[in-house]
Amino acid sequence: MLDFLDFTFLDALDIVLVAVLLYYIYKLLRGTVAINIFIGIALIVLIWKITQALQMEMLSGLLGALISVGAIAILIVFQPEVRKFLLMLGSTNFTNKRNFLKQLTFLKSEIHHQTDVETVLAACESLATTKTGALIVLERTNNLDFVRTSGDQINAEVNQAILESIFYKNSPLHDGALIIRENTIVAARIVLPLSKKTLPSRFGLRHRAAVGITEKTDALCLIVSEETGKISYLKDGEFIPYNNYSELTEIIRYDLN
Repeated sequence: MLDFLDFTFLDALDIVLVAVLLYYIYKLLRGTVAINIFIGIALIVLIWKITQALQMEMLSGLLGALISVGAIAILIVFQPEVRKFLLMLGSTNFTNKRNFLKQLTFLKSEIHHQTDVETVLAACESLATTKTGALIVLERTNNLDFVRTSGDQINAEVNQAILESIFYKNSPLHDGALIIRENTIVAARIVLPLSKKTLPSRFGLRHRAAVGITEKTDALCLIVSEETGKISYLKDGEFIPYNNYSELTEIIRYDLN
């Protein structure tokens, strides 16, 4: 009955590899709505394996049937990620190791952020004085290419003058969001998904869009209100309070790291 306690080196290696795989999947999905589904599936698989080891045939059989159906659900929920990974494999020249590793960047679990937070906030302060509306999205772990393609590519280093000129009222790029990845302005005039959450009437489409993208990903958002000139900061679909710009700078630095 306790034969499963016969522990070998391969068993230990198997456990370590599975643990590493689950960890990186968790890091990839963290901050998205899919993480709750992933955690639920992982718990069911763990319970299933325990019932198999204890030879609880009825419960293990029931869980096994549930998991077999769940495999289809996984393909549906994670279809974009699965499709992107398979396309990458099919188009990769494995003889060129450098190119292969480069194409795996969308699976990175850690991004070394070097965003010039002071410059971004200085631009927001300047825009706030003239009540110029702005929506800036700071990318973290979750890749934002799925919304980036809706706008115009820029790929310029973060610079206060560039940020202000993009949101200048007569600029063709001012309408929509701007995405910053590390310390690069990657795109502007981005269309973001709108949140269905009920917001106070004083908040407009910029705020609803910021709530929407921060609900679906782990991105951070800075908004300059066109009506009040107030700078709002959002994370995880929530407005984060702050007392002054120095405190806001420290909060954003901490969240980026």
